[in-house]
Amino acid sequence: MKKVFCVGELLIDFVAENQGNDLSKATLFTKKAGGAPANVACAISKLGGKGVFIGAVGNDPFGTFLLDVIRQEGVDISLVQISKTFTTLAFVSLAEDGERDFVFSRGADKELVYDPSHRKDFHGNILHLGAATALLGGDLEMAYGKYLFDALTKDMFISFDPNFRGDLWKENEDKFIKKCMPFIEKSHLCKFSLEEAQLLSGKEDMDQACNFLHDVGTKIIAITLGKEGTLLSVGSNRQLIPSVKVTPVDTTGAGDAFIGCLLKQIADLDHFHSLDEDMDILSEMVSKANRAGAITTTNYGAIPSLPSKSELEL
Repeated sequence: MKKVFCVGELLIDFVAENQGNDLSKATLFTKKAGGAPANVACAISKLGGKGVFIGAVGNDPFGTFLLDVIRQEGVDISLVQISKTFTTLAFVSLAEDGERDFVFSRGADKELVYDPSHRKDFHGNILHLGAATALLGGDLEMAYGKYLFDALTKDMFISFDPNFRGDLWKENEDKFIKKCMPFIEKSHLCKFSLEEAQLLSGKEDMDQACNFLHDVGTKIIAITLGKEGTLLSVGSNRQLIPSVKVTPVDTTGAGDAFIGCLLKQIADLDHFHSLDEDMDILSEMVSKANRAGAITTTNYGAIPSLPSKSELEL
């Protein structure tokens, strides 16, 4: 089984209780562990895979809490760096339909320093790059690009999720798009929401969006469409893979559960070099990943709601 190295942020989600429509109406918050790449590492580990997290947290009680949480889920935290900067925080409010309103207070995640010694463990494994805060500057952005280069030289399977957060890129969407392109070009697999696929391609039509993104370079595209399922695109082959019906209470972490489950299945393969040539296998993998994402929406908080292997096989 291959290891999956997940690079990016690990942060505190302060989730509003007595949910209102937006943060302006929230008065009481509960502390949760979050951060898209860390969620993905936990999703992989909870399914029996080998999730490794590469990121930075502060030398403070919140950083200690976060590392305890993902360690308990089985994530390898040996590559985590401890920063003098305070741990990154996010404040999240949930509307009645489970959609989120959130604001970041950025801290230690941006302090991740590239460590070339990790390359010795990369060969033949998987690199997942979750970009929620990674393209906002700081040492993290520099490390992000260098780990991509290392992955290319070490025969890794590369996965990219742009994790677009509108509040972080107000009036700077063009910069976000430009920064994402090298990762879309070099990744074997890209996971997008519909909004991300349309934003990054400049195309409203999904077929046109897929064509554009394939032309940039990625071989496998998964566009998650919520309750409608996932559009799987490999070259000119397109297939809408249905999801399962659930009553969502919190969509936080659903996309991370999806990509985590998909990467865990890829990690189980003997080799991945011809994966983009077998639509049937990919369709089965995406169907299972859809179930993982759906299950995650039925409870509050990303990491506690991620399914175990036994839950996913029910």
